[in-house]
Amino acid sequence: MRFLKQISIVFLIFSAMNLSAAKLLIPMDDSQKNHLKAYGIAYWSLQNAVEVQWLLNYRGGSFMIDNLKDIENECIIRGVSYEVIADAQASGILNEISQADVNMDAVKLEKAPKIAVYTPPGKQPWDDAVTLVLTYAEIPYDAIYDKEIIDGKLADYDWLHLHHEDFTGQYGKFYGAYRYAAWYQEQQAESEEMAKTFGFEKVSELKLYVAKTIKAYVQNGGFLFAMCSASDTYDIALAAEGVDICDGVFDGDPMDPQAQSKLDYSKTFAFKDFTITKNPLEYEHSDIDVSHTRKVAENDDYFALFEFSAKWDPVPTMLCQNHTSLIKGFMGQSTAYNKDKVKSNVLIMGENKAANETRYLHGEFGQGTWTFYGGHDPEDFRHYVYDEQTELELFPNSPGYRLILNNVLFPAAKKKKLKT
Repeated sequence: MRFLKQISIVFLIFSAMNLSAAKLLIPMDDSQKNHLKAYGIAYWSLQNAVEVQWLLNYRGGSFMIDNLKDIENECIIRGVSYEVIADAQASGILNEISQADVNMDAVKLEKAPKIAVYTPPGKQPWDDAVTLVLTYAEIPYDAIYDKEIIDGKLADYDWLHLHHEDFTGQYGKFYGAYRYAAWYQEQQAESEEMAKTFGFEKVSELKLYVAKTIKAYVQNGGFLFAMCSASDTYDIALAAEGVDICDGVFDGDPMDPQAQSKLDYSKTFAFKDFTITKNPLEYEHSDIDVSHTRKVAENDDYFALFEFSAKWDPVPTMLCQNHTSLIKGFMGQSTAYNKDKVKSNVLIMGENKAANETRYLHGEFGQGTWTFYGGHDPEDFRHYVYDEQTELELFPNSPGYRLILNNVLFPAAKKKKLKT
């Protein structure tokens, strides 16, 4: 009888311990085995109507979620580190974060943002860092392109990523090196056919229409993220509205000889006073990008993230969450941005100060926001055409890829409905 009583007491103790272990803490500091898939756990929880608390600047931007067995199982399956903590411990963490003298905060993520990636049909996930990491993190997205934009589908999505597109209608300025390659000729033919299908005489006119539609999407509350050449060519296209900046090899007629003087920088999101590259054989669009002028050795190529006030500037704080403030640099067609060409009202979130180049930019437009991130692949320093895909299984803790996933999650903290 006494033995049974002891067993009952032990059972009650363990039951009480289990009831008090009410939260799952997913650490995002150096103790995390797989940072990238941890974002997938947060997104999966939101998909299943489970609120997530993003603990800004607490252990690298950790997540705290209700201790549900299904979520714990997902962490185990996906190889994500987690800690089971009691209510009292969770309250202690939130109390620590709330102190006025610490640069931390807790942000509630309430609804999984619906994600679209603007990417040409037939592109594979490894052609673009964002689709690659979304696939690896198991975060669902829809691939859309010009037809969906023209059909007004953007309002169906909370967050839009621009694949490394050339919005100027110059086919990525690959003409000099790849004009005889079958893939280049096919890309040009497909683009021209698409422009014709939608009633545009030139590809540049189609791309401008798409760029302006995306701009309206942001103004109405959308969240835009662009990497590599999709960022600077987007702004160039907006500035060149109504101006022919394409050489005849791209659109069949000469560019406007006064094109440079006719650019309107007031229409752009991020950049000002840039000079377009007129040579069709040069693999560059303008002097926004510093790929051909920078003198930064690979071993010295890093950029620093800025520290923002978690309590007063939660958006840039969310976008900069990481387990390190120093990020290894990586190149692309648009590697980084000349700081002198960045508008004064743009928020710089990452830069290489010594080289006078910015890498990570953010701004507001209307009810929405945009973020530009230079470079092609955070774990491939110099990515070339025909290179093999990056295997993210080898880089589960990539700080550079974490910046992408910060952008994917942060719209969940904002409640905005797009106008239709």
